[in-house]
Amino acid sequence: MKGVVFVIRKVKTENGWVRGLPAADPRITSYKGIPFADKPIGKNRWRAPQPCPDWEGELFCADFGPIAMQANCAGDPMKDIYAREWAVDATLPMSEDCLYLNIWAPADGRKNMPVYVWYFGGGLQVGNTTEMEFDGERIARRGIVVVTVGYRLNCFGFLCHPEITKESPDAPANFGFLDQQCATRWVKRNIEAFGGDPNNITIGGQSAGGMSVSAQLTNKENEGLFQRAIIQSGAFLNPFGMKFGLAPRTLEEAEKQGERFFEALGVKTLEEARALDARTVENKSLEWPWGCWSEAVDGVFSKYPSNEWVFNTDRILCPLLIGETSNEFFSFPPAKTEEELTEFAKKQFGEHAETFLSFYTRPATEESIARESALHSIFFAVLAAAGVNRKKGVNQPLYAYMFDAEIPGWDNPGTFHSVDLWFFFETLAKCWRPFKGKHYDLARSMCDYWANFIKTGNPNGTDLHGDKLPEWKTFSDTDLDRMVFKDAPCPEKHVLSEQEKFLFERFLENI
Repeated sequence: MKGVVFVIRKVKTENGWVRGLPAADPRITSYKGIPFADKPIGKNRWRAPQPCPDWEGELFCADFGPIAMQANCAGDPMKDIYAREWAVDATLPMSEDCLYLNIWAPADGRKNMPVYVWYFGGGLQVGNTTEMEFDGERIARRGIVVVTVGYRLNCFGFLCHPEITKESPDAPANFGFLDQQCATRWVKRNIEAFGGDPNNITIGGQSAGGMSVSAQLTNKENEGLFQRAIIQSGAFLNPFGMKFGLAPRTLEEAEKQGERFFEALGVKTLEEARALDARTVENKSLEWPWGCWSEAVDGVFSKYPSNEWVFNTDRILCPLLIGETSNEFFSFPPAKTEEELTEFAKKQFGEHAETFLSFYTRPATEESIARESALHSIFFAVLAAAGVNRKKGVNQPLYAYMFDAEIPGWDNPGTFHSVDLWFFFETLAKCWRPFKGKHYDLARSMCDYWANFIKTGNPNGTDLHGDKLPEWKTFSDTDLDRMVFKDAPCPEKHVLSEQEKFLFERFLENI
């Protein structure tokens, strides 16, 4: 707009003044490294995030804060696709002092803009906001205030111990989720100063970030904190009835894990464990073959396993946008032979066992079972959520998608887990892959859809240039409408296979 001077670079928060910098597009201001809580060090280790202290003068927010303690994932790019794609800097500052957020906001003085709060992924073990695909500038160009949140990971974010429970029964676990909640509450209290509308907040995340969104949805204390949610590759339901991925533990199980960890650290008390330096704790965590640190059902933040939100309506009910990439998280029955498949069918499906077995070549082999049973766990979670909504009378808009674009590169990667991040953030130009015009067009359309949903809870509307986007219908278990992002956005009515119908019927019988 002619005559407008883009000057908003300085903002007053509840803790003090912050100064940002022009983004690559000077019409956007970026504020990097704003503290939203006290440092989680010393007595604050394994404790809920504490209020952020005020600061004097002006905080120059030009650089990202340190990333959370974690394994260094910058490996061999010839062998590791994620080292090729994102984990490209082995020298990032890393610290237990990691509770910082970043904001991209239009600088023209607009008010009441919608707000998008983003939780990164990485299995709750690794990840950070500095990854280049998470640049919020392109979304902010669409009149949105974008916030990316740092939070504690692995043993720092998800360790439990009886001493911690005794000390803080009101917050004994899930510190990483509490960090996200604390940051989102900070946003609600402060975002108006950046031009955002505190009553129009969308939370979103991918992979473990999507799992984090699920966790926030299940916490009823978040009622009114956000108005809608986006879950990308972060909701799972194994159609064959088994647990999937980072299955939440009970608090008792998590506390026993913590006790074993303290023994491995050579400490006997919480005080001694807090006195250890962060690197010693992290290194021991990486040495110990106990698997991942994840959610504990503590009865406080987590009243039930958050991955069960799909069949539990006791959650924050709001519009959802949810989906997956086409080459990720397939599920299979736990069988490799004819005998194992038959035994599983009888145990899992009882009188319906023969119907289930009819979907398979007989006698079954490891190869035929894998070929004939590969089903998308994320799609099944979406289908289940829609079925539960209908069965329990929940009127909740649900928009589903499948990302199925052709991804170029010498490694012929397919639509691998997380590749869609480049597209909806519209940050393809930062990637090494030889993307073409069709990829940039697709990314622009995806960013437009996401922006529309963030603004209104409905992805439909016009694109950045004012042209109408192809209609994206809501998903239900009777009308399986979803958007497929291939060469271009393609509305699709999914057709269930006979096996999918059978498994879905069995699921609904148990609700």
